[in-house]
Amino acid sequence: MPASPSTARAINDRFALKLLQDEGPLTAAQLKTLTGLSRPSVADLVERLQGAGLITVVGEAGAQRRGPNARLYGIVADRAHLAALDVRTEGLSVVVADLLGATLAEATLPIDADVTGTEPAVEQAVALLERTAREAGVRRLHSIGIGAPGLIDPATGELRATTGLPAWHRRLVAALQERLPATVLVENETNLAAVAEHRLGAARDRDTFVLLWLGRGVGAALMLDGRIRRGVSGGAGEVGFLPVPGTVGLPSATDCGGGFHSLAGDAAIGELAALHGLGTAGTASGAAGVRAALAAGPRGEAFLDALAGHLAVGAAAVSAVLDPGCVVLGGETGHAGGAALADRVAGRLAAMSPLRTEVRAGELGDGAVLRGALLAARDAVQDDVFAPRS
Repeated sequence: MPASPSTARAINDRFALKLLQDEGPLTAAQLKTLTGLSRPSVADLVERLQGAGLITVVGEAGAQRRGPNARLYGIVADRAHLAALDVRTEGLSVVVADLLGATLAEATLPIDADVTGTEPAVEQAVALLERTAREAGVRRLHSIGIGAPGLIDPATGELRATTGLPAWHRRLVAALQERLPATVLVENETNLAAVAEHRLGAARDRDTFVLLWLGRGVGAALMLDGRIRRGVSGGAGEVGFLPVPGTVGLPSATDCGGGFHSLAGDAAIGELAALHGLGTAGTASGAAGVRAALAAGPRGEAFLDALAGHLAVGAAAVSAVLDPGCVVLGGETGHAGGAALADRVAGRLAAMSPLRTEVRAGELGDGAVLRGALLAARDAVQDDVFAPRS
């Protein structure tokens, strides 16, 4: 059945707003070309969106730069504001942005809950967000996106209590929901990193891929047909617990030691780097070891080859189950390794698996979680603000 006039207008309005979001300010003529609508329909659309306070004239374009045809229309960026939080075991980072996702203020705070306690840690985190919003000149946040380690319950969207993670993480989400008049969205950090790499980074041309997160911990995000897959309990991609050869013993329900984490976690990579003379055992991070290896030239190749062998074990297991066609090495370590590490992993993987699987280095590094949280918050804002009003 054909759409009713009101439904058609709502669809056209949303399409135009999406174009303005993705392409930047556009003239009415450009909107006509991109939407395929008639000139009168575009004129009505522009009038509606201006009347709703969603777009405004932001400049002029063209050789003469004057007259109605030269007007550039853009989204009203301060119509709503959002925030993103990257919550780690040792602290958090915060960014406050406008409707288009432009950063207005940002801050980072280390938190040691073992010293301060759970409730003081929560208060510090909430205060940091409130202070950053004030510095940005924002009175009210519409949506807050949070990236955190651990499992997100697919049914409730809540962060589940997980052994080994700080209690203040779960309490923070509840505190923000209780104290701020904002929509609070929480997602696993690796999933958000995959969203960011999909829309802004190394997987922009891929709707199906696996992000292998290489940071303090190790995990995977499954992007299949353009959607993150979380699993029944929210644990899809918990490859740190994946039993693999080359480790001592097996993981347990409460300890990923002996799993893939023992090969690809930050401490394991740091120890491997130290073993190859590229750092001090117990202090070297994975990313620092990789950077040192690349800077060392031929002397660092043995470490990179060994690391590629470790990573290929996990990548091969994931590929055998999902056949994603592409694995992105994410996190600070994957970004630091770049094409040199990705190509080595691809070679090892090709020798282990009959399935053709491209391996790419992530482009966003450790900042992918915050970028993904910002995208989630921005989507929530726009779903509400851009929704048709009766």
